[in-house]
Amino acid sequence: MVFLGASIAVLTGLGAGLGIGYATAKAVESMARQPEASKSIQSALLLGCALAEATAIYGFVIALLMIIMK
Repeated sequence: MVFLGASIAVLTGLGAGLGIGYATAKAVESMARQPEASKSIQSALLLGCALAEATAIYGFVIALLMIIMK
């Protein structure tokens, strides 16, 4: 049962990957439309990707803790 919970916790990586991919696609699209705003778009993109990746890392850590502490 612990492994089922850990596998569900690791699924946060799937959501983070989809979110980062979608955000990157929209950022590239907006940079193509407004090249003069690319600096601010890029900084907002990096901040958003870092927060999304942190969510995936938290899920991974929780899964590891569930397996180790069983």
